Amino acid sequence: MSQFRAVKGTKDIFPGDITLWKHVESVIHKVAGLYGFREIRTPVFEYTELFQRSIGISTDIVGKEMFTFRPEEKGRSITLRPEMTAGVMRAFIQSNLAAASPVHKLYYIADLFRKERPQAGRQRQFSQFGAELIGASSPEAVAEVIGMMMRVFADLEVRELELRINSLGDVDDRLRYIRALRDYLQPYAPGFDESARERLEKNPLRILDSKDPGIQAIIAGAPKLIDFLSVQAVDDFERVLHYLEKEGMSYIIDPLLVRGLDYYCHTAFEVTSPELGAQDAIGGGGRYDGLAKQLGSKAGVPAVGFAVGMERLLITMEKQGLAEHIEPENPQVYIVTQDPSLAEHAVNVCDTLRKSGIRSLMDLAGRSMKAQMREANRMRAAYALFVGESEIQSKVYGLKNLGSSEQESLSIQEVIEKLKPLHYS
Repeated sequence: MSQFRAVKGTKDIFPGDITLWKHVESVIHKVAGLYGFREIRTPVFEYTELFQRSIGISTDIVGKEMFTFRPEEKGRSITLRPEMTAGVMRAFIQSNLAAASPVHKLYYIADLFRKERPQAGRQRQFSQFGAELIGASSPEAVAEVIGMMMRVFADLEVRELELRINSLGDVDDRLRYIRALRDYLQPYAPGFDESARERLEKNPLRILDSKDPGIQAIIAGAPKLIDFLSVQAVDDFERVLHYLEKEGMSYIIDPLLVRGLDYYCHTAFEVTSPELGAQDAIGGGGRYDGLAKQLGSKAGVPAVGFAVGMERLLITMEKQGLAEHIEPENPQVYIVTQDPSLAEHAVNVCDTLRKSGIRSLMDLAGRSMKAQMREANRMRAAYALFVGESEIQSKVYGLKNLGSSEQESLSIQEVIEKLKPLHYS
């Protein structure tokens, strides 16, 4: 066994698993296209200040979970991206995309990095897909972003998901609520652990995320943020709910839902799956109208987006048996040569079939015909094409259906005509 192993919190993804990943990614690309979103790719690392200013110094992500380093002794600190929204907004501002169009719809499938305790569905290197609608955050825009996310789940046939939603109001609403929440929680503070006491001091909203049963019992009686919203914020939230209902989406209003990042405002939402246990969030998002100004833009830019954990989504699909029905792109033809000396002809046949769009493999290790047939079956090839001296002379080849064992003699052109309909365009 090698002395080298994958770094803790990382995971190899092998060809057998990639089939499901590719299926999910293809659905994401298709649905994003239906909604007019276009793909963006940003650098894997950014200057650390970007995340400190956007996510918030008091969050666990910035305080405990970022992979940060200095590439040069006197250089600026750099961090592997722990989330995508800040980098997408940085790219939007830096490239002045607003000058080309007031509204931009961007989506991504990306690897992210957090220094978390590795567990099922949560690795230190993980993947998310998400979307950012920058330039609008009206109730129609919020409903569209939520609708796009839920459409991906629907097209993947994922079941038993719950859409939980809340309004965080604007800055003034939250400040009034934070004061009331801190006043309510203060008498319980002596019984809190160090982490909860720190949250109470720096950002009481984060206590609402606690999974501690004792703290959950306490916050059950806490003031509700929705009672501190302005008339305009309430009206805005009700219009979002109206659009969700019009589109046939069910939801649960969760007054304790605050999301984990400081840049959210007004509508916040989360999707949970019973397949994931206590850490049941599969994805979520919300509005973040103030983020552009936090990152140095002179003008405020309304925006709304979401992110979904790919690993958590895949776990949910596997537990629901959805992965079993996704067929890998197995080879259509495995070329079986009678003798290694015929390899050159087999290469030509393989090349001809591939140029016609037919997935083809051949033996590259000089194995016996029996070993080649075992390999063809192991690779789940649909057909075996036999190449021997007589086939080369007659230009007619034996084509065996490995499922039914039926065999027929065909020219290469006839093989192409027979198998090309199997090609996935």
